[in-house]
Amino acid sequence: MAVAIRMPMPGQMTEECTVLQWFKKEGDQVSRGDPLFEIETDKSNMEIEAFEEGVLLRIDAPEGATVPVEAVVAWIGQPGEDLPEIAAAAVAAAAPAVVVPAAAPSVAASSPAPAVTPGHAVAPGPAVGGKLAISPRASRAAAELGVDPRSVTGSGPGGRIVERDIQSAAASASAAASSPPAGAAEPGERLSRTRLTNAPRTTENTSVPTFTVTVAVDMTDLGKLRPDLKAAGSGITVTDFIHAATVQALGEFPLLNASTDGTSVSRHEHVHLGVAVSMPAGLLVPVVRDADLLSVRGLHDRTLEVVESAREGRLGPDELTGSTFTVSNMGMFGVEQFTAIINPGESGILAVSSVTPEVRAFGEGIAVRQMMRITLTADHRLIDGTMGADFANAIKRRLEDADAFRDQAGVGRAALA
Repeated sequence: MAVAIRMPMPGQMTEECTVLQWFKKEGDQVSRGDPLFEIETDKSNMEIEAFEEGVLLRIDAPEGATVPVEAVVAWIGQPGEDLPEIAAAAVAAAAPAVVVPAAAPSVAASSPAPAVTPGHAVAPGPAVGGKLAISPRASRAAAELGVDPRSVTGSGPGGRIVERDIQSAAASASAAASSPPAGAAEPGERLSRTRLTNAPRTTENTSVPTFTVTVAVDMTDLGKLRPDLKAAGSGITVTDFIHAATVQALGEFPLLNASTDGTSVSRHEHVHLGVAVSMPAGLLVPVVRDADLLSVRGLHDRTLEVVESAREGRLGPDELTGSTFTVSNMGMFGVEQFTAIINPGESGILAVSSVTPEVRAFGEGIAVRQMMRITLTADHRLIDGTMGADFANAIKRRLEDADAFRDQAGVGRAALA
């Protein structure tokens, strides 16, 4: 019996993916573990392996097609087996549609769903009873972006409105509102897929009460450790020490590594550190899992691995979701101070600025010291100001203890002798 191959769900928030290429063609033999096709998600590209053996009987989602997760994209079986009509490929087996009142008259429930084709879009398709078919994420995005879904053309199966349609409508409305006069330059390019995905996610926490607290960290002594690290052949950087200090402080203040829905608190057993990475297409936050179990050197190696994978578009869904606390470091961009937006599901985020020379009181006199400001943004439902200040100062205290980090990095005095 022929087996349906469905579009996988790479992440909990993923609603649809695009087929980039097929590694097999119709009629090819397929074995378990063979690379079958490649998809583009919101954050990265992924190769999908075959879990069935047989012949690739038919491809329902050609290269370039964007289809819902769980939609049928192909069939594997034995030559000559009967297959359903290709229109079945457009039927998503994921979450049911959310319905909102529609102004247009209803369409017969027996209307067939269109086949999945690249760039295919159909007019909004109200469901039975005069209700408009719209996905849950699209409905939420419409409320957040102020878009009337009844005016949006659905590109999902059966005319179902998906999040991309709402985002496109919002972008079009914004462009129209700011259209230049005749003879002026045309509006800029459309936002990248990554930025369009990040937009609703970064607005999810706008209703969360937050506060910020900033402390200045004296990085002079830690900076002097760099020549010793190079002499010892270590690739450990100041950024690794910042990550290590943050992870260690989270062990001291576990509520900063927790999350809340406003009613209950979920405590996380381990620290899954999100590391904000700037990309040409937008921001990615790869995750260093179980960071609290890693040494400074192990934290360096794992962070380097996930950051390089992010820049090369090789990250899997597990490496892009599930962070419990995030560090956003803009120290390499000459930034004196900034605040960061908390990622949904986390209670705080640390913004790290550049190290700059400042004249400071030092000992019984004054001296030029290398100072760096760190700013914590915290969820006030879970964290109060005193705890936030104590947490930030716990990171400061660790970063200013260069001798402790010297030993942790394996370049202690004994190692250098």
